[in-house]
Amino acid sequence: MSYHLNIRGSLLSLEQPKVMGIINLTDDSFYSGSRISSEQLLDKVKAMLNDGADILDLGAYSSRPGAKDIPINLEAEKIEMAVNAIRSEYPESILSIDTFRSQVAERGLDAGADIVNDISAGLLDKQMLDLIAERQVPYIAMHMRGTPQTMQTKTTYSSLILDVVRELSERTLEMRTKGITDIIIDPGFGFSKTIDQNYELLMKLDAFKALDLPILVGISRKSMIYKTLETTPESALNGTSFLHNTALEKGAKILRVHDVKEAKECISLWSKLKEFSE
Repeated sequence: MSYHLNIRGSLLSLEQPKVMGIINLTDDSFYSGSRISSEQLLDKVKAMLNDGADILDLGAYSSRPGAKDIPINLEAEKIEMAVNAIRSEYPESILSIDTFRSQVAERGLDAGADIVNDISAGLLDKQMLDLIAERQVPYIAMHMRGTPQTMQTKTTYSSLILDVVRELSERTLEMRTKGITDIIIDPGFGFSKTIDQNYELLMKLDAFKALDLPILVGISRKSMIYKTLETTPESALNGTSFLHNTALEKGAKILRVHDVKEAKECISLWSKLKEFSE
């Protein structure tokens, strides 16, 4: 299935999977290597773009399990600053705003961002879907139960895959009812899921093709990798690359990553292998 995203009137094809580079504007991220200050921002952006990042995902609110809450104004100010700086230096870059707050998303879009990436699929801010419908920008809808502070208490499912597919289907139906058409789904690895559930989700990722929407996978350096390997996020790159191949095999169209160069290499090698499997 071939998908496209409407980016400022131009179509971005997802026929070849794309890499979304993570830009963390917070000091509370689970992976220390991804934390940057405002002074380091443009250097990080330049490096990711040089490594081949197709999209940059800017976040100023840590959504790791048990992360502390921060004021909306602080999150919005960081996002607005980052978008303005990047848009000025790299006007053709594709920018995504990682937030579940409509006010933050609005300020990011006003500053020139292209995509909204919402960990709650519109459940934590009832104004979010109306904003997306009004702006008609691509929207990444992730599966999560509860909030970042409570999500790991909500890991009981009747049937993991069926429940997550159904809950995402319900969310995307509401989006379509509001007139939102450019939707990407994210099964939510590490969000309201145990380690074993994350692996089941990955192995059965192709079940989400039933929703007929592009799939984003965000597993980069997460606990499902480093806890299984009994190591740390800083040492989880090799494990990440290995699991990215599985994600691609199962239908992922976007990889959300800390390490752009390595993810691009995974896609290149996977694509080469695909030439001989058809």
